[in-house]
Amino acid sequence: MQNPPTFVLVHGAFANSFSFAPLQAELALLGHRSAAVDLPGHGFGATYPAAYQTPQDLDALAAEPGAIKGVTLADNVAHVIEVLERAKRNGPTILVAHSRGGATVTAVANARPDLIDRLVYVSAWCPVDLDVNDYYAEPEMADVDAGALALALVGNPAELGLLRVNFRTADPAALAGFRQAFAADLTDDEFRTFLNTFQPDENLDVGTSADRAQAATWGRVPRTYVRLAADTSLPPAVQDRMIREADALTPGNPFDVRTLEGSHLRWLVRPKPAAELLAGLAAL
Repeated sequence: MQNPPTFVLVHGAFANSFSFAPLQAELALLGHRSAAVDLPGHGFGATYPAAYQTPQDLDALAAEPGAIKGVTLADNVAHVIEVLERAKRNGPTILVAHSRGGATVTAVANARPDLIDRLVYVSAWCPVDLDVNDYYAEPEMADVDAGALALALVGNPAELGLLRVNFRTADPAALAGFRQAFAADLTDDEFRTFLNTFQPDENLDVGTSADRAQAATWGRVPRTYVRLAADTSLPPAVQDRMIREADALTPGNPFDVRTLEGSHLRWLVRPKPAAELLAGLAAL
């Protein structure tokens, strides 16, 4: 009898493996194993400058080097491939991505489709016709507040070689922007708790046209897209556009589309419905 699959979980921007802990607990209680990945420069590989602590020194924070400088999408891909190679020894793998993690898993599937038994995008970037950054200029993103992070941006990304955001800000406008973008349907305590799992630094590289979904490789892998119906940072219209583009690229292997209620982060904070959905995919 074939071993059950391992869920390999890939986080989004400014996040890390820690945010998957509640989901992993629910998956375990349903009898499923999982491995949450920390992409390079994330988790315990992240930089938390002393100036980020209270009382904060924003001038010092704006100049402090970060370990994630120079990390590329290719580095992320190599790391996930290594994880998949190890997980694959134990049986099938289901590669799950959230948000910006979708760019990484798309490139992973382009490179090593043999390591993946199913791809799952949970409101995640699946670039097909455009590069990730180019989607932001499209009509489906017109209502997204591009400045949600800008109010808490620290330093010059070009000089630092990374994006740095002060998630420990007390600025009411910045906090309101974060809340609207990511977690409008969470309680105040849930929102602040999640905010404290974010790390300040993120790398700059989200890939090029070479990292878009490729029919000959990525297109061979069975795939599911889990829409988040109330997501305001990656709205349903954008999610649906990427689904359509992917299905047009490989009409013989369309997305299996599911929908969960809630915002960009709700599924991670209240993970039981998501865990049950993923558990159902393990039987496909």
